[in-house]
Amino acid sequence: MQLSILDLAPVCEGSDTTQAFANMLDLAQHAEGWGYHRYWLAEHHNMPGIASAATAVLIGHVAGGTQRIRVGAGGIMLPNHSPLQVAEQFGTLASLYPDRIDLGLGRAPGTDQPTARALRRYFDSADQFPQDVRELLHYFEPAQAGQAVRAVPGAGIAVPVWLLGSSLFSARLAAAMGLPFAFASHFAPDAMDQALAVYRREFRASAYLQAPYAVLGLNVVAAESEAEAKRLFTTQQQSFVNLRRGKPGLIPPPIEDIEAFWQPHEKAGVQNALACAVVGDVRQVGEGLAAFVARHKPDEVLVTANIYDHAARKRSFGLAMQAWKSNA
Repeated sequence: MQLSILDLAPVCEGSDTTQAFANMLDLAQHAEGWGYHRYWLAEHHNMPGIASAATAVLIGHVAGGTQRIRVGAGGIMLPNHSPLQVAEQFGTLASLYPDRIDLGLGRAPGTDQPTARALRRYFDSADQFPQDVRELLHYFEPAQAGQAVRAVPGAGIAVPVWLLGSSLFSARLAAAMGLPFAFASHFAPDAMDQALAVYRREFRASAYLQAPYAVLGLNVVAAESEAEAKRLFTTQQQSFVNLRRGKPGLIPPPIEDIEAFWQPHEKAGVQNALACAVVGDVRQVGEGLAAFVARHKPDEVLVTANIYDHAARKRSFGLAMQAWKSNA
């Protein structure tokens, strides 16, 4: 079983996007050395604390600065794009970095409604998602004689396509199309077990995949002590509260007393959203990872962590891999 990373290219208070991108590449290079399998970036828009809006561009930057690790989108929000353009972008990436590029597709816009309207000027509804996925897959097939529209590059290039989701919709679609599936349990865990069961039960083998392959997202914050890990985790907890307050901003530094920051209803909401989290020292993280895998039986775990200090964030991912290997 593999351990991988989901990065949102966080922009921290007192910093900027240039530094965020430098940190992103530095983390990816260390992740490759530590033995992580994939490094995925996620498309978000109009969010000051997340710099991964131009996801395909950043994937090329990370792939160009690494040697072996798989790099991809977790994911591209397909309603924001034409399938042809996505096929061209990822056909280009896969031509530049053969057998290293992944394309995960999401159905949500990855932003608020005003921004969604700004992005999707000619788009009617996310109900088109299944049709758009099929169109995109078609562009990766070898071009046929007389084919009016083809992806150049893209046609005939094997780019692994994943479906992402936080509900049963994408689980059923991934199963029906015989595609790998990644569930967003790191921020929306409520339907995780049901979605996994549906995906595995309804999966149909395809030219893309012969057996179901499911990845689960997991928040992991590791430090030298449990107290320090919990303190680092307050950064992510604050960000979730700020988002729910309608005040998304830059990634805040950790605080000593999270209880003084949130209201009881906010605490309950954040604890539910971040229920899939392992926070502690190496031993606790190792035990937490093992328990998560034993309970849910994913084929791969995608870990994420928004930690304010870049050195502490690197240290957390390094300790997480150390804990993972100790329980292998």
